Amino acid sequence: MIRAATVHDVPEIRAMIGELAAYHREVEQARATEEQLREALFGELPAAYALIAEDDETAATVGFALWFPSFSTWTGVRGMHLEDLFVRPGARGAGHGKALLAALAAVCTRGGFERFEWCVLAWNEPTINFYKSIGVQIIDDWRVCHLTGEPLAALAAQAPPVSG
Repeated sequence: MIRAATVHDVPEIRAMIGELAAYHREVEQARATEEQLREALFGELPAAYALIAEDDETAATVGFALWFPSFSTWTGVRGMHLEDLFVRPGARGAGHGKALLAALAAVCTRGGFERFEWCVLAWNEPTINFYKSIGVQIIDDWRVCHLTGEPLAALAAQAPPVSG
């Protein structure tokens, strides 16, 4: 079963973020707290949204997808950026990942979103192959850019005054 996350799912979402970070070999980077997630997903101005995958027989939480709206200046229309998709190892191969993606695609079509996009690590061949099997186009011509920490602060310090 796929359902919208509730505030009661925050501890499980945080736990799965930790599991995803371990899979990506970046445990130290996953610093989001339950309180931050609660505010981001269920606060006055939500920054993101989440879906939960549950096992049909046990009702155990087996995965999640966390996304936020994007916007294309080329099409002038909103889109969806999938930040994280994770299915616990013991539940993989049972269709939960595809069900999560299908549910997100339905959100896109209902909401008039023309683009649904996300990133995948280049070394993650099993996931890349899964994505290709459902028709995902992998765009090799684009590179993801991250600016964080001290370089972000250094660049911000060079900002001219912005009016308005």
